[in-house]
Amino acid sequence: MVNSPALLPTPEASPAWLRPLVENATEIRGAYRNRVPRSVLAAITAASAAAALTGDKRDAAVLVLFSGSPDGGADGTPPADADLLVTVRAGTLRHHAGQAAFPGGASDPGDAGPIATALREATEETGLDPGRLNPLATLDKMFIPPSGFHVVPVLAYSADPGPVEVVDPAETALVSRVPLRAFINPDNRIMVYRSANTRRYAGPAFLLNQMLVWGFTGQVISALLDVAGWAAPWDSKRVMELDDALALVGGEDISR
Repeated sequence: MVNSPALLPTPEASPAWLRPLVENATEIRGAYRNRVPRSVLAAITAASAAAALTGDKRDAAVLVLFSGSPDGGADGTPPADADLLVTVRAGTLRHHAGQAAFPGGASDPGDAGPIATALREATEETGLDPGRLNPLATLDKMFIPPSGFHVVPVLAYSADPGPVEVVDPAETALVSRVPLRAFINPDNRIMVYRSANTRRYAGPAFLLNQMLVWGFTGQVISALLDVAGWAAPWDSKRVMELDDALALVGGEDISR
């Protein structure tokens, strides 16, 4: 089987409000790691090396799709209708059940690189039309220990991605274009930790009415806001145990 040439990002297709983020995409991994303690980083690095050594390493990609009018501020100020595509994984899945996530998944042998993986998986999960969006940049690989995936986030943009919905309820519980202002709103930002973690390492999270965005996805979104210059001052000392934060999730409106 001969694979097709890898798809290439088209950063020139980014609107003015996304350009600062795209141009500084290499800084996102560093911003992601800034809130991770050295001990945790060391453990992640060791687990990544072990996975590569044993052959358990698995490549994956996720789609970080921004939508909205191209008319934002030239300084990177997003338009009022800007949003970010987020899913909630089905509660029956083996890994990361019930968690908010970017659409994406494991690479297939026939995928022509991470962009192809992200587009294929996002289409399968949300029904989006990949012809309506432009991949802008691929970020550095990030390792997720629980699942053993080495994940490449793919930044993309669409002025209008069209309808999205849950395609397979066995895999996805919810698909939502979350307004970007909901992530920027400092009232929605908290830090969460697992009660089983004796060191109580807390990571950034977003407490929305319909979902709690935490873990890898929360870390990446937090880094995106920092690098893009969108983050508003927020109380990082507002710390909650994960189950307590999840208990607050319910309702329908996530437009705050």
